Amino acid sequence: MKPDIHPQYHMIKVIMTDGTEFMTRSTYGEEGATLNLDIDPKTHPAWTGGSQQLLDRGGRLSRFNSRFGNMSFGKK
Repeated sequence: MKPDIHPQYHMIKVIMTDGTEFMTRSTYGEEGATLNLDIDPKTHPAWTGGSQQLLDRGGRLSRFNSRFGNMSFGKK
C-alpha cells in the first residue's frame, strides 16, 4: 500500500442526546475531540419504531394519487 494515504484513527468522545458518553476510534477531529450527536439511535424514529404519518403538504400526495393512483404497475 502507498504510505501516508490513509486517515489517522484516534480516540474521541461521543456524547449522545441523553447525555451518555462513550469513547471510540474515529477519523473525526483531533485526538480527544468531542462529538455531540443531534440524533442518535435512542431518539430517532427509524430505530425506535416510531410511527410517523405521511403528511400531504401542499396537495402533493393527493396530486400524485390522482395522476398515478389508477396505474397497476404489474399488479394482477
